Amino acid sequence: MTKFIPHHHYKGDNLSRSEKVERRIIELIITSKIPDSQRESSVVWELKHSSGCLQIARILSEKRKLDIELSEIASVLHDIYVIIHGTYKNHAKLGAPIAEKLLIEIGGFTKYEIATITSAIAHHSEKDIYTDDPYIELVKDADVFDCSLYKGAEGDYRINKPTPVFKEYVKRIQKVRRELGMPTDKVFRT
Repeated sequence: MTKFIPHHHYKGDNLSRSEKVERRIIELIITSKIPDSQRESSVVWELKHSSGCLQIARILSEKRKLDIELSEIASVLHDIYVIIHGTYKNHAKLGAPIAEKLLIEIGGFTKYEIATITSAIAHHSEKDIYTDDPYIELVKDADVFDCSLYKGAEGDYRINKPTPVFKEYVKRIQKVRRELGMPTDKVFRT
């Protein structure tokens, strides 16, 4: 007989490591003192994007046979610098030490796990660079794929990314769409 554990809705003392990180990220977003007028993205975007990337990472990590917990934690933390400081300038590299500190505070992570997670965060903005690290690639893919599902992402990328980098974003989105059995002729939501 299988023993079922009731769903806790992120309350109580029995949260997993990932659930503790997820809860902390949501708390950081909703208690931020930086108003939307001083942020590059809205608080609502940060809530939606962190949650969207987390869910996409869960799906991709299962498909890619990666550790789901490490994948979801790296993905939910990937924009931690933006969540705290409201700006994207060098946010990947600047976010990695913040994530490391948070993981140490939460506890229960090995040095290897922290290094895996923070490396994925530090390199997630390098969408035009391909690595042999599956967690770095997963966070890049989850990030760009999530963004592609929102109206206006294509225009934003065309304006703010050099053409060769934009083309790599498109390739990544098409790769994820293929992996998920989705049409690849449609890349961005219109």
